[in-house]
Amino acid sequence: MGGTIQADVKSVTERNDFIMKEMMLAREEQFLCPEAFLTKNSKGRMFPIDNCPVRTDFQRDRDRITHSKSFRRLMHKMQVFLSPEGDHYRTRLTHTLEVTQIARTIARDLCLNEDLTEAIALGHDLGHTPFGHSGERALDRLCPGGFRHYEQSLRVVDKLERDGNGLNLTFEVRNGIVNHTGEHVADTLEGQIIKFADRIAYINHDIDDAVRAGILKDGEIPADVIEVLGCSHSERITSLVSSVIAYGTSSGKIGMTEPYGSAMLEMRRFLYERVYTNPMAKSEDEKVINMLAFLFDYYYNNIDMLPVEYLKHLDSDGKERIVCDHIAGMTDRYAITTFEDLFVPKSWHYK
Repeated sequence: MGGTIQADVKSVTERNDFIMKEMMLAREEQFLCPEAFLTKNSKGRMFPIDNCPVRTDFQRDRDRITHSKSFRRLMHKMQVFLSPEGDHYRTRLTHTLEVTQIARTIARDLCLNEDLTEAIALGHDLGHTPFGHSGERALDRLCPGGFRHYEQSLRVVDKLERDGNGLNLTFEVRNGIVNHTGEHVADTLEGQIIKFADRIAYINHDIDDAVRAGILKDGEIPADVIEVLGCSHSERITSLVSSVIAYGTSSGKIGMTEPYGSAMLEMRRFLYERVYTNPMAKSEDEKVINMLAFLFDYYYNNIDMLPVEYLKHLDSDGKERIVCDHIAGMTDRYAITTFEDLFVPKSWHYK
């Protein structure tokens, strides 16, 4: 009797879950704009998997990313400043969350696929190295063919996560991740949002952190930029997000209206000049580069010391590539601790 009741409950639950999922997919067709990418049109995954009774494919990708080790490690990877003293500086994780919030706001207002947008945003920086772009420059020197964090993000989700098997994400999420920066353009409008959300987030929070660090003062931000975007962190984000929404509403494409686009580029130029290349902020860069070079040489010459998820790709990808994979996955403090364990003499204690 009990078994029959349990079977009936399970059957009803599964039927209700199926109905709810079908309703979600139907709502996409009903409420999203014609330019939106519908979940049902996904090109799928590299390896077929059973359907989830509750979540759509892009919701499933979102969950796979947020439950991954690479996502958790972002908490201990710096954004701009190396191991800053203070509780309120951004990390690569908080940056990712800010990008995601901005991207979802844009997608929702433009009636695009918010689930797809969210998954791409959460995964866009999974391949970032320890010590931010300083670490990226170090590995770019060491890795044959160079090292680019957006390509590494794709490599993380395709090959390195889940013990070297990858997350097996949908084509659209993978395409958005690898095309989120530079001159690259994602295939979907949802993916194209991430490039703008990324810039809006880092330009504004890097100003905030630079002021907190004493590298900038509020009064030093160019007056013509303030006139267009506003004085406060909130005003600037609102202005830039509204500009992307206005551009998308009028054109059906992703871009930024003027004068907001030019003001954002001017702010970015100002930050490169005053923050990103500031001697005070980058005083430790050469030490970072040398430290990662020492770690690279050690693991290259002691390849068996690498974790198994990297070693399984040795034959296909080569020693240099998998050593870079291991170092790129390190957090800032783990890289420092590993360097100290390997190369810094320890005090001798008599017991």
